[in-house]
Amino acid sequence: MTELTREQVIEALRPVYDPELRRSIVDLGMVKDVQIDQGCVRVHVELTTPACPLRAQIQRDVHAAIEQLPGVQQVEVTFGARVRAAGTGMPDRQPIPGVKNTIAVASGKGGVGKSTVAVNIAVALAQDGASVGLLDADVYGPSIPLMMGTRARPMLENDKILPVEAYGLRIMSVGFILDPEKALIWRGPLVSQLVRQFLHDVVWGELDYLVIDLPPGTGDVQLTLVQQIPLSGAIIVTTPQDVALADAIKGLQMFREVKTPVLGIVENMSYFICPHCGERSDIFGTGGGRRTAERYDVPLLGEIPIDPLVREGGDTGQPIVLAAPESPTAQAFRDAARRAAGRLSIEAVRKPRRPVLMLRRS
Repeated sequence: MTELTREQVIEALRPVYDPELRRSIVDLGMVKDVQIDQGCVRVHVELTTPACPLRAQIQRDVHAAIEQLPGVQQVEVTFGARVRAAGTGMPDRQPIPGVKNTIAVASGKGGVGKSTVAVNIAVALAQDGASVGLLDADVYGPSIPLMMGTRARPMLENDKILPVEAYGLRIMSVGFILDPEKALIWRGPLVSQLVRQFLHDVVWGELDYLVIDLPPGTGDVQLTLVQQIPLSGAIIVTTPQDVALADAIKGLQMFREVKTPVLGIVENMSYFICPHCGERSDIFGTGGGRRTAERYDVPLLGEIPIDPLVREGGDTGQPIVLAAPESPTAQAFRDAARRAAGRLSIEAVRKPRRPVLMLRRS
């Protein structure tokens, strides 16, 4: 029997596609190592994000592709991850050094749980193994310090701000600087200056994702953000009722106008499951987020149920993905985070490449 070769294994894997990127894992450079030890084939696959939502499917497809080769008795698949930067094609905007992807979490109106979504998505990405930062840009209502359970003061080093760390995240918020009982009474230009400082004067270090919790609406902070840095994508948070959806659509359209990809919609407070009888109640209506996602051709990243543990976690500084990781609500947040990461991987693959000068021989 002819001995199995590495080239044969690679060719067998060529028809295996990344389900989201819709390209061969071989052509994408995701197959990083192939080892053959008699009848055992070991393959190392490098995912485009540690929060890959379809890792299990890729593993099954790799197994199936290799098992059909003659002489294969055992297949072992291991995974690594290297997050790629999603490009925006806007060279006039200054990227944050070391930060591969910036994710804006926005809502058209207040009271929809936007900060809760931002916190739990950031923590979920970190739990999956990504390096994550969290910027509280909601300067008039900074709630991230409370939700993350820390009141530490950021330190200065060489005239740069060192972010606070909690739950494996690097965090910055005006709430770390101001007295928590005092209001920020600043006009737009000062707020814009503060946001610019948080973007460029904070030592964020090497991050796969910087999650940015925006204030509600489409005001100064949003405009400063989209003018200053090349945003990788935006997540729109809403609740099911029409009054919230109408404002969410305005936020979605704003990001489209400034050429920022909308990664999808998160419908928060989607429904309530009675802990006593198990009956579902659609307190704020049903299906609004899904209909809006379909209408505007963006993904529905998740439908997050109403859960008292979310409120408790927010008050005690323990996000539900940490405090109750097995709960359906925590799983819904993790699924939303992984879908958003998957969408960013798609944007990274679509990233425009620099034109190559082709020289013709005379």
